[in-house]
Amino acid sequence: MLKYLIIIVVLILIALIIIKANNPNFKYEANKLVEYLGGIKNITNMEVSVSRFKVTLKDVSKVNKEGIQKLGARGIVEIDNTIKIIFQEDAKKLKKYIEQLNEE
Repeated sequence: MLKYLIIIVVLILIALIIIKANNPNFKYEANKLVEYLGGIKNITNMEVSVSRFKVTLKDVSKVNKEGIQKLGARGIVEIDNTIKIIFQEDAKKLKKYIEQLNEE
C-alpha cells in the first residue's frame, strides 16, 4: 500500500512540474528579467547553481533590482559587474531560455 502511495505522490509532483514548465507566464517573466538586467546585449555570462542565478553584465547600472524582486527573486547580491539572484527552482530554466534568446 505504501508503495502505491509513493508512486502516486511522485506522479503528482511530475504533473505539477510539467504544468509549471508549460506556464505561459514563464516566458513573459523571463523576458521581463532580461529587460530588468539591461537587455540581452548587457548579459555577458550566466551560471546556475541550484536556485542561484549568477549573471555577469557589461553595465550593472542598467539593472532594475525592484523589478527583479517583483518577479519572485528571494534575494539579489551585487558584486562588481555580477548580479546573483536567488530564485526557487526556475534558475536553470531561466538560463536555458535566455541562452535561446541570445542565439536569435
